[in-house]
Amino acid sequence: MILFKSKDRLLTFLVVLIFGIIIFIIGLGATGLVDETPPLFAAAGRAMSESGDWLTPKVNGIFRFDKPPLIYWLMGLFYSLPKNEVWDSFGTISARLPSALASLFLMLMIGDTIYCWPQKCESKLAISIVASLGFALSPLIIVWSRTAVSDALLCGTLGISLLLFWRRMASNKKENCISPWFFLGLAILSKGPVAFVLASLTITSFLFIQKDWKYLLEKIKPKKGVLVTVLISLPWYVLELIKVGKPFWDSFFGYHNFQRYTSVVNNHSEPIWFFLYVMVIGSLPFTPFLFHGIFEAFKDLKISLKKGCAPSESLFIYCLCWLCSVFVFFSISATKLPSYWLPAVPAAAILISNSYMKLQNSKNKFSYLWIINLLIMLGLSIAFFLSNIWLDTINDPEMPNLASNLLSTGIIFKARLFFFSFTFVGIALFVFRSQNTLIYLQIFLLLGQVFLMPPIRKLGDISRQLPLRNISKQILNSRQGNETLAMIGIRKPTLHFYTKQIVFYESSAAEGVLNLFERFKFDRRINFQDKPNYDNKSFLVVIDKYSSKKEHWSNIDHQKLGSYGIYSLWRIRKSDLNAKAIDLLNNGFEANWRNNQVEKF
Repeated sequence: MILFKSKDRLLTFLVVLIFGIIIFIIGLGATGLVDETPPLFAAAGRAMSESGDWLTPKVNGIFRFDKPPLIYWLMGLFYSLPKNEVWDSFGTISARLPSALASLFLMLMIGDTIYCWPQKCESKLAISIVASLGFALSPLIIVWSRTAVSDALLCGTLGISLLLFWRRMASNKKENCISPWFFLGLAILSKGPVAFVLASLTITSFLFIQKDWKYLLEKIKPKKGVLVTVLISLPWYVLELIKVGKPFWDSFFGYHNFQRYTSVVNNHSEPIWFFLYVMVIGSLPFTPFLFHGIFEAFKDLKISLKKGCAPSESLFIYCLCWLCSVFVFFSISATKLPSYWLPAVPAAAILISNSYMKLQNSKNKFSYLWIINLLIMLGLSIAFFLSNIWLDTINDPEMPNLASNLLSTGIIFKARLFFFSFTFVGIALFVFRSQNTLIYLQIFLLLGQVFLMPPIRKLGDISRQLPLRNISKQILNSRQGNETLAMIGIRKPTLHFYTKQIVFYESSAAEGVLNLFERFKFDRRINFQDKPNYDNKSFLVVIDKYSSKKEHWSNIDHQKLGSYGIYSLWRIRKSDLNAKAIDLLNNGFEANWRNNQVEKF
């Protein structure tokens, strides 16, 4: 709990809060969910709310052990609020709020931590804003904080935990030593044991370079704290193992933790230096200040190793250990995704504020860093002015008219105008030697989010999700006798989310016909609100225009009920499907649905 003993600290908190609400909360439910992963999280959370089973996540009638339950519990809590269908018509506010609030609370913690432990800076408010906006304006944070997955929740809970650990070690007061361990337990419930590993690496590496490490370790009470973390995080794992057993162990620990780290999963293979690229992109357009902040933290570390350093002056060294721990751990991982860098973004933001502080205290305040930064901004501006060249290279089969829509809606023009203005303001501030150039540019970039992002999100929603919402409405109106529902070709979990029905996802290959033929006989599923009639003489199919042109699908006699975007809704008699399946069997094709795992998104 934050107690405001000064008006300046309260002012800092309120300023950061307003900025955070603008970035993370406003317009959160204006668009539908984005395939493919968010609907799986949202469907699991909503299923918990509707079924009352808060222990085992389920999606589309099958277990979902990709992630621990905290994200599902929070989503389910919001779905359970009164009149949810009224104030959350798309179902996206409830699904996205856990990510958005986690980032907002971490942003507030960053700002308050910087304010309470100023690092020789004239303005506490200024450096707090630089650090908090450095976090919130990261392109990675902007994207994942509005996405209904668990990455931002891990970043928020783990980030708050690590900042509370440092605050406990840096403070001479008898503060609560349990709270960092409490949030660490929540982090483990957000994405698994990786949270404990990253926290351990950060704290261990920091203590290793401290001469009084035993005293600092004792301040965080590890014996009592680990017990608190275990009591919070372990019960769900134990209960799930008792209830489900080997399938849970194999899926969660075997596949989604051990196998992801030791082998390449879903073709996410990247070079060992991949996260160097992600670190550069994740702090744009202020990346030069991140590297300067890292360099300055290394200098502080060198001095600390020789002369020692008071714990209250070690925040930037601590953040250096934090950032390096994430970098090293995930660089070794065989599977690499940009979202894995999120837990390092809070440390990167604080290191950016380190650069800002050092430049404020330096005689050469307008060094080469600003020139590099201006070149980056100029490059972004030129890229949008040359958009007619690279727009033609966009080839998204789900949004075939994306390039023309970007031009016709004026989004490209707005982007050109914004980045030109952004660069011009940056040059003007540089010329006039403004001491608060970085803050002004961050606020300008914040306004750009309000200016640019809503129409971009709206266009994406209209192009990709509106057809699926419309076809889902027709399914609900056209379904007869609890017909089974299938989706062929492009697989969209939002179809299950919007219809609340069991969906059999199959490939557009000839084997897909055979798979569907067999699955209707043997693959029995029951959703909380949907009990398909597997004996019905017909079934419904959502098929994309690319798959519908393939002979083995187009030759099946069907009734076309509607068409939305690239998707069509067919009704097919099972006798016609069976006849085509027998024909394919006679031609040497075989079903492969038992081993193909087509619904493993």
